[in-house]
Amino acid sequence: MSSSGDSPSTAEWLKWARERLAGAGVNSPALDAELLLAHALRRDRSWVLAHPEHIMTPSEQALAEQLVSRRQRREPLAYILGCQPFFGLDLLVTPAVLIPRPETEELVERAIQWLNQRAAGRRETLASLRVIDVGTGSGAIALALAHAVPELHVIGVDDSAPALEVARTNARRLGLERRVHFAAGDLLLPFAGPFDLILANLPYIPSAELPTLMPEVSQYEPRRALDGGSDGLEPLRRLLAQARTRLAPDGALMAEIGAQQGIPALAAAGALMPDCRARVEKDLAGHDRILIVERKGNAP
Repeated sequence: MSSSGDSPSTAEWLKWARERLAGAGVNSPALDAELLLAHALRRDRSWVLAHPEHIMTPSEQALAEQLVSRRQRREPLAYILGCQPFFGLDLLVTPAVLIPRPETEELVERAIQWLNQRAAGRRETLASLRVIDVGTGSGAIALALAHAVPELHVIGVDDSAPALEVARTNARRLGLERRVHFAAGDLLLPFAGPFDLILANLPYIPSAELPTLMPEVSQYEPRRALDGGSDGLEPLRRLLAQARTRLAPDGALMAEIGAQQGIPALAAAGALMPDCRARVEKDLAGHDRILIVERKGNAP
């Protein structure tokens, strides 16, 4: 930031930062500038907006400009700030994990509805249900579910050691480490089951589409958490094949899918779990979003 020698006020700095971020193609330059400045000042965004007259110290200015430089290179805001809100929780995120998305919150909401209906209709407690989050990453789904349903115990599994480190740190920060346990493994292979509820947000972007994604995703987020193979459904098919012998009677599998993947996802479920009933539910935008596979009666 060019300066005549005087340190800028927060209002002056925000104007400068907004222009830089907009010029770099950032989608929300004003909001990002405010959050970056709040992070540099160790304040919250409301304080920044309420104190436009605050004169920044040289060290505050230098740090804030470093953060803007990173965002100009399209590094995701969540990685710069080191956290991402999800379902009312503040989660630690690093480049080792996919940044939790708002649409995944809808998967958590449907899981809570299923759990409440299950508990209301049977003589069993929620604490007795066996729940697993496959491809847990930061632990977002498992932790959000455990936080929302205090008696529930959840397993989170991932094949990435760095991701599991992030997930376990989040569990400790949120005081959920006694009810959410994380394990290393390839989907459901480490477990014999059966599970009453299997949740998954696996990679579902077709490989050929990855280079077309915005730079925040294509250049920074872990490819292993994005790449779903030729049609985006290869990880899901592997999960369905494993879940066939691991989903309990009257259990459910819920998996997030891409906006145009409803029909092929249903076909995969029909072929790999033929004794189950499958449907696709849409998100708030009207797109295919959640594959739900339910088993009635006895397991095969």
